[in-house]
Amino acid sequence: MAQLIKQAYLVSASADVDADGTADVLIEEGRISAIAPFITDVLPETEIIDGRGQFLGSGLIDLYSQSGEPGHESRETLASLRQAATAGGFTRVGYLPNTQPVVDSVEAIAAIQQDKFAEKTTCTKLLPWAAITLGTKGEQLTELAELANAGALGFTDGLPLTNKALLRRLLEYAQPLQKPIALCPCDPQLVGGGVARECPDSLRLGLAGVSAIAETTALATLLECIVEVPALVHIMRVSTARGVELIRQAKSRNLPVSASVAWHHLLFDTKDLDSYSPSLRHDPPLGTPADRQALIEGVVEGVIDAIAIDHSPYTYEEKTVSFDAAPPGAIGLELALPMLWQTFVAQSTGQSTGQSTGQSTGQSSETSSRWSPMQLWQSLSAGPAQCLGLSAGQLEVGALAELVLFDPQVSWEVSPSTLKSLAENTPWLGKTVQGKVSRVWHG
Repeated sequence: MAQLIKQAYLVSASADVDADGTADVLIEEGRISAIAPFITDVLPETEIIDGRGQFLGSGLIDLYSQSGEPGHESRETLASLRQAATAGGFTRVGYLPNTQPVVDSVEAIAAIQQDKFAEKTTCTKLLPWAAITLGTKGEQLTELAELANAGALGFTDGLPLTNKALLRRLLEYAQPLQKPIALCPCDPQLVGGGVARECPDSLRLGLAGVSAIAETTALATLLECIVEVPALVHIMRVSTARGVELIRQAKSRNLPVSASVAWHHLLFDTKDLDSYSPSLRHDPPLGTPADRQALIEGVVEGVIDAIAIDHSPYTYEEKTVSFDAAPPGAIGLELALPMLWQTFVAQSTGQSTGQSTGQSTGQSSETSSRWSPMQLWQSLSAGPAQCLGLSAGQLEVGALAELVLFDPQVSWEVSPSTLKSLAENTPWLGKTVQGKVSRVWHG
């Protein structure tokens, strides 16, 4: 059935829109067939969708997230991960290989691709990352060429690769494959038993600290390796101000690197740890206010190419422990768009922010007001696509309808009954948030 979206704000620089930025969009047979300020000539059976007050943009793309299947289906299944992603506006999700068994073989890649939902056009596509090392143990490289030919999105362990000789071999072997290598800059020896960024706040709260140099020394080493072997490298989970500066310098030298920040590092910092909420335990840990400000500016400037969700589901029992005993990570696919919108976009579009209880309020209004809807979409759609060597969805006539319709005014309570994810480990559990995806087209 054809669908006509009426008078939505289009998150696009090229579409034919009215003076206030709204337009009608007609979708026929899975493609955008017309965009105009007003469309009236449609078939009688066309579904009419009221887009007034809503924003229509390309489908969101997540660089890396994880589920529990196979091995920990009580945390999340492939089906629930897809449902959560669709509810959050994500049409494609990079799937981390740290499952049981690890995605380190052609057979494991095929198992994800042959999932019973994989062929459906009405669900989010899971794009499997292949492991760099067998079992993600950091000891022996996988068969990179075979995995690339089998359809791997790229290569990552989702963990620090500490063997420098192995790192160099990885860059050499992967360079001709032209697939992204996603690496986490971290020195585990410098992390030790730390659980929070080392700063006055960690001391005040009695939390074992992790120095920023745990990230920056590993990042500096990685960048020097890339100078000698310029393979395509994506730097995951940047969390420090100095890390942003090192990436800025690397890009000024034209090194083939891209970088992403996990979305929670843009919304929270060490000032928010007073609650000792296990859902604020992350790896790398939340940065200081100065780190967070540098990360926000890095996104605005384009030094940080993309915002990743890094969706990390855990069961109630796993997360209902003390802060330092909790596994790091939180869910986010259903919450990232509304919370980033309310923090960074709502003020610049003149909307009421409706910020939910529990969100950090340290964000300056000056920085918040910089973000247009297109800036946010760039960081959640076009930016991730570019990091992965993919094409993002386009709001133009003839393009596949890979789209998301977002209503920033709808309020909803985050609860087990409203979440599509099986997991509930989020600091917004029980809170009311504003903004919800109302429709998704998967192309």
